[in-house]
Formats: sequence, structure tokens, C-alpha cells
Amino acid sequence: MLTNEQIQEFDEKGYIKGGIVLSDAEVEKLREELEMVMEGKSVKKPVHNRNLLDNSHYGMKITKKETVIQIVNIWMASEVYLEHAANRTICEEVAQLCRTDTLRIWHDQIQYKPPVTGGPTYWHQDHPLWPVIQPADLVSAWVALDDAVIENGCMWMVPGSHKWGNHQKYLSSSEDFKPVHRSPELLPAGVSTEAVPFEIKKGQVGYHHCLTWHGSPNNRSERKRRAIAVHYMPGQTIYAPTGNHVMEAHIHVKAGEPMSGDSFPVVYRKQEENRSAI
Repeated sequence: MLTNEQIQEFDEKGYIKGGIVLSDAEVEKLREELEMVMEGKSVKKPVHNRNLLDNSHYGMKITKKETVIQIVNIWMASEVYLEHAANRTICEEVAQLCRTDTLRIWHDQIQYKPPVTGGPTYWHQDHPLWPVIQPADLVSAWVALDDAVIENGCMWMVPGSHKWGNHQKYLSSSEDFKPVHRSPELLPAGVSTEAVPFEIKKGQVGYHHCLTWHGSPNNRSERKRRAIAVHYMPGQTIYAPTGNHVMEAHIHVKAGEPMSGDSFPVVYRKQEENRSAI
């Protein structure tokens, strides 16, 4: 469980580092499952399995071109990743940060930056890319499957940016990967857009708000950078069909109704003994 001080830090910054939530053996099992799904060997398939930087599906050998392998909803292809999404510690702590007694999976995603050729994940906010759900109070749990450090392309965060609203369409990156806001006069007076590194150890979890500005530069090192992020919806999240998202095809509730259904399983209910997915 998180302390009051940790929750206050999250409320102020829009992100926080948690503890080690996976053993070395658990990390290795997730790595093995990832390899199987990436290679198309799993019986069930995820929603996406592709190079995020060119929108082509993974299936080719990684070349010298920049590559970020993105797998969306690996939990649909792997029971091990579904069990990870229901990790008791992670779910309890996300529920604390969301002030909710119920959590569902919105979706998950792998982002794998291979050695040397790993490309950038450009500066963005999550929720503006998810316009079909409201309100913007989701929290993501990002667990490193390798040490994520500056050298191999760890995430960077802009403290306090989750308080500034939706600025997605104005965000870009400088040549040295600093966040750039193309209309800074729209930002609250006196705020700083300076980013800080968010280094996470193998098996450790980091939490961030769905409006926090974040991105990650290239992996030019000889080390892999693999991670699994699960995006959790509080119980009050509703369907708001005002945009497009790959998961919209899986939504079977009416506009304004709470999100539900097999594609968005409950992984946490407060005071339940069994927190496995239903």
C-alpha cells in the first residue's frame, strides 16, 4: 500500500515510483511470454503487434531502422499477462491513486526498444489519445522487464503537467528530445515544462496519470528495454463515443454508460479476497 506522502507526491507531480512488484522468476516468465507473442507463436492474438514507428506489424527482422515494438492487449494472448494485470499490490495502489473501489483494464501495452535501433516514443499525454472514455482520471502502471535507465531510453516526465489539461495537439520534441509546446501562451502562468528522467529497475513499478506529459528517447545502448504498461480504469469510467480508438470495436455499452464487458475485465474490487480477473 502507498503512504499518504506517496499519494500526495503523485497528486502534485502526476507520477510516482512504486516498489519492486515482480521477482526475477516472474520477470523471466513475462519475457518468455513476450517473445512467444512477438513471434506470433501464441494461440490467441493481441489487438496490435507492430512497429509503432511505421505502423507495420511485427514480423520482419529488426533492421537498422528505428523500431519500437508495440503490443496492445497482450493480456488477450497470454494468461500470464492477464495475471500480471491483476497483481494485488499494483491494483491496490492504483485504486488508492484513483480513489476507487473498482478497477478494470482499459488496455495494456508492451513497448520494447531493442538495442541500438530502439526508437523514440514521442512526447504525449495518454488520455487525449483515448477520446472514447471519460473522465480523464485513469492511472497507468508501468513495470520494467529490464532496468530502464537513461542509457537505454527510459521514460521522462514533466512534473505537474497532469494539472494543465489537454495539450496533446501542441506537443512536440526538440532535437535533444526536450518537450516543446507550440503555443506556450496556453499553459498556466509560471509553469515549467522541464522534463526529468523516470528510471525504473527491473521488476519495479512506476505509476503515472493519464494527462502527465511523458516520452522516451532512443535506445542507443547494447541493452534491451522491455516494459509492460497496464492502463487502469476506475469504476466510474464511462463510454463517450466522440473519437476513435482501436478498442472501440470491443465496447458494447451505450454512450454515457459505465464501461464493462469481457474486453475490459474487472481486476480489482475493494475488500474482495479474490482479485483475479473476472
